[in-house]
Amino acid sequence: MIIKCRLIPRRYCLNLFGTYWARDTSWIDRYVINHERIHDAQQRELLYLPFYLLYLIEWLIRLLQYHNLQEAYYNISFEREAYAHGRNLEYLSRRPAFAWTRFFRKGDRQGK
Repeated sequence: MIIKCRLIPRRYCLNLFGTYWARDTSWIDRYVINHERIHDAQQRELLYLPFYLLYLIEWLIRLLQYHNLQEAYYNISFEREAYAHGRNLEYLSRRPAFAWTRFFRKGDRQGK
């Protein structure tokens, strides 16, 4: 479900507990939805609240590494998995549990 919210920056989609929040939906396609569904899987396997805590901690660590907000975001392991496989609509049917841990090491972002 996509909820329209004017507080969300343009061309961003925020996933909160399996609901998607965006300013407008004109840019959201099946690949964006697949990206968000990968986040759904990550959230479920970490029982939601730990996902958000780990996401924030890793973002802060990446910010210290890259000194750049955007690079920090793209190098969060959860995002790296979602971007690497967001265009593969079959990925979730064969995704191993905790697949995001494979993207935890520091390195160039994948899928961008």
